Amino acid sequence: MKPTRLSALLLLTITLSACSSFPFLTKKKEALMDAAPAAGARAQSVDFVAGRSSTTVEKLAQKNHCTGGKGAGLLTERGPLEIYRMSCSEGGVFMARCELRQCQAMPVSSN
Repeated sequence: MKPTRLSALLLLTITLSACSSFPFLTKKKEALMDAAPAAGARAQSVDFVAGRSSTTVEKLAQKNHCTGGKGAGLLTERGPLEIYRMSCSEGGVFMARCELRQCQAMPVSSN
């Protein structure tokens, strides 16, 4: 074969292999879009799990004008770093990060 013909075949092979993987990428993108919540959809509820710093987070929430609900629930696995969430009676959410039982309020986006 001539070098130009070989180059053309090589380029054609690369192009076809790239095209064959394109439907896979499209399906993956569609799957991600299906998994995203629709506008106005409700978020999945998380079961309430009390953690070792739940009481501390509830007191911290009260200082930040958040009261009500079941209390501060643990969102992560128990361990040295834990994330807590508490629903406020005013409709807001209070979140705290506790590292080695030292808890600090976390900013919550209003999305």
